[in-house]
Amino acid sequence: MTDVRIDDADPDPPFAQVRRQLARLVETGQIAHDERLPSVRGLAAELGVAPGTVARAYKELEADGVVRTRRGGGTRAWKPVDDRVDVHLRRSAATFVAEVAALGVTAHQARAAVDDAFSDRRDEHGPPSVPPTAQ
Repeated sequence: MTDVRIDDADPDPPFAQVRRQLARLVETGQIAHDERLPSVRGLAAELGVAPGTVARAYKELEADGVVRTRRGGGTRAWKPVDDRVDVHLRRSAATFVAEVAALGVTAHQARAAVDDAFSDRRDEHGPPSVPPTAQ
């Protein structure tokens, strides 16, 4: 990740510099939503800093909602969906779950069906999109 650099003349400590630069890259879309960031050790080695420096930056970015870290999935950029869209999405999901549960469909089967629907849509139309307005 060559876009992140440590500036010895910067009065901010290295972890704050990493945090600030990564937040800007996510905010501007230079690091795409759900793009995996380098490992703590990998970025630390690239920057010539201790792994704890990068770990602290990642931890604070996660607390700010800029990244998400999942065991086995690494740390990924996170750009939250607009609140109106999020509310619509959650309502739609709740309706869907209620309907499939009434049919006796398991959560695993429902997730697989949704994944298949997104795959079909992606194959036909490119990446899936979120409805532009929420009701």
